[in-house]
Amino acid sequence: MEVELISYTKNPDGVANMGAEICTFSDIPMIETCVDGKRTLHHALDSGHESVIEHACFTFAVSGVSRALTHQLVRHRLASFSQQSQRYVLMDRFDYVVPESIRSNSDALEDYTHLMETINAFYLDYIDPNDGYGIDLEDARYILPNACCTNIMITMNARELRHFFALRCCHRAQWEIRELAQKMLALVQDIAPHIFENAGASCDILGYCPEKRGCGKAPSLDQLKLAYEGDQEI
Repeated sequence: MEVELISYTKNPDGVANMGAEICTFSDIPMIETCVDGKRTLHHALDSGHESVIEHACFTFAVSGVSRALTHQLVRHRLASFSQQSQRYVLMDRFDYVVPESIRSNSDALEDYTHLMETINAFYLDYIDPNDGYGIDLEDARYILPNACCTNIMITMNARELRHFFALRCCHRAQWEIRELAQKMLALVQDIAPHIFENAGASCDILGYCPEKRGCGKAPSLDQLKLAYEGDQEI
């Protein structure tokens, strides 16, 4: 998996801080005075007023991820995606992602590798106009697996990114998209340290797990309520 931050709003912390100051100051502040993006922005975020960080946007180029990952990724609505098309791109000798649970099992890995090679052989036979079936790429792609690697470009504003990190940095998120989220988070924290200072899994932000079935890292909201009422220890 390769993740690159290819474009972003210039001075994202300052832009978001300016948005926060416009809401609370009588005059429009100069962007130059909002360079560090710290005091007013932190107050807005600590108060749950996250609309001001929507002014900062980030674009990533991602390669070497599976279609299983991107099927999850596009569920995040407030984002823009441009993905490699299997309708127009020839997928001969396609790369594929191997889950660690399969890689660490020699028998499973052997079967998995054989299956990927078999699918590739069928795909090549399908599209071959001379010795094969001459099937169009747009139809031959139907036999390609979820493991097939793809490239995708992602653009999100900072507010949606924080939401994405809250869900996908979670231990209960699927391992591949969790790895993607962690790499994206590390990149934006270098560029916008104030916006993403406390970004990450929801339990790290809230202090409790909002999931119905948590991983045990943090107490559930119900456990906190019981502890608050004096009926249970955390």
